[in-house]
Amino acid sequence: MLIEPTIRVRAQSLSAQHATRPAPTLRDNRTPMPKQSNDPVSEKHPPELSAAPLAYQNEEFLSSPDGRMLRIMAEYYEPMARFRRERIQDTVVFFGSARFHGLDWANQQLELLENTGSTTPAPPEEQPAKGEEIASGEASEIKLKRAEAAVEMAQYYEDARQLANMLTTWSKKLPGRRHRFVVTSGGGPGIMEAANRGAYEAGGKTIGLNIKLPFEQMPNPYITPALNLNFHYFFMRKYWFAYLAKALVVFPGGFGTLDEMFELLTLDQTHKLAKKITIVIYGSSYWKQVINLDLLAEKGAIAMKDKDLFQFADTPEEAFNILKDGLTRNYLDSASAQQRTEEPIPEEPAENAQEALGPDITKTR
Repeated sequence: MLIEPTIRVRAQSLSAQHATRPAPTLRDNRTPMPKQSNDPVSEKHPPELSAAPLAYQNEEFLSSPDGRMLRIMAEYYEPMARFRRERIQDTVVFFGSARFHGLDWANQQLELLENTGSTTPAPPEEQPAKGEEIASGEASEIKLKRAEAAVEMAQYYEDARQLANMLTTWSKKLPGRRHRFVVTSGGGPGIMEAANRGAYEAGGKTIGLNIKLPFEQMPNPYITPALNLNFHYFFMRKYWFAYLAKALVVFPGGFGTLDEMFELLTLDQTHKLAKKITIVIYGSSYWKQVINLDLLAEKGAIAMKDKDLFQFADTPEEAFNILKDGLTRNYLDSASAQQRTEEPIPEEPAENAQEALGPDITKTR
């Protein structure tokens, strides 16, 4: 048999291999240690770290998609804190065109702006015709129409200014520890500036809810500095327009004005605001050419009673009487209103929310 000699040969071969290996040590099963060096230059260390930014000071994070929810929350809580400090209870919102300046009585110069909220003028061929162009017959048809419209819009500017002044003069006399029916605008030029200007000239506080846009834009100078707000998100800006407003005045305007007007009309129509809101549409000749609200009702697109959601006005006095009547009936003649304190509004800003007890944000249904 060959099995036994074969086993014997293999055993001898394995014994010979083990005889040539060094005796095992404690490090045989460990990772070899790196070779030690006495040269400090050859040793590698990571660079020292500076302190990490606090999460709420990390601009990269706050500006990232992951920080979006915090940005949205900031555009709720930061305005809320301001309104509380300044003791704002509620507002009256003015909407209208941002593209027209008021009539500059110093040089009689009318200028059309390039875009909503822009500080850049529109191109020369789109500007209203000047006196010398009209006299020489050089003005194009579009420039002549713009000149007529510019005079009309300048008058709307003056009307908004006068109405805001009348409203503020009246509301300043109302008793209580908080400011009532504060004139509020989108914070830009045009009708927005006129509204803030009228309230400023009456000696009242006035709010500007501006929006950050891709082109150059500045808030108008008549806004109360502590109430000069700037938003990134349109929907958060619209929230503050809607939920403090006890009345709305819509002057002639474009896409933005139409958007804001119909948004609040829809909220009122669908009873999403648990409050009564007085809505004045200013300039009936303008608006009845732009939108046919009677036709909407005739075609059944809106109910006939939906036309009662708003009233037209064509003079500051007429608009003021509508506002005063609605605000008094809905918010000043109620039982709770009769219990208001007769103490004057403190001059200094409130130190905390508990002291201010405001603003009066409406509930939703």
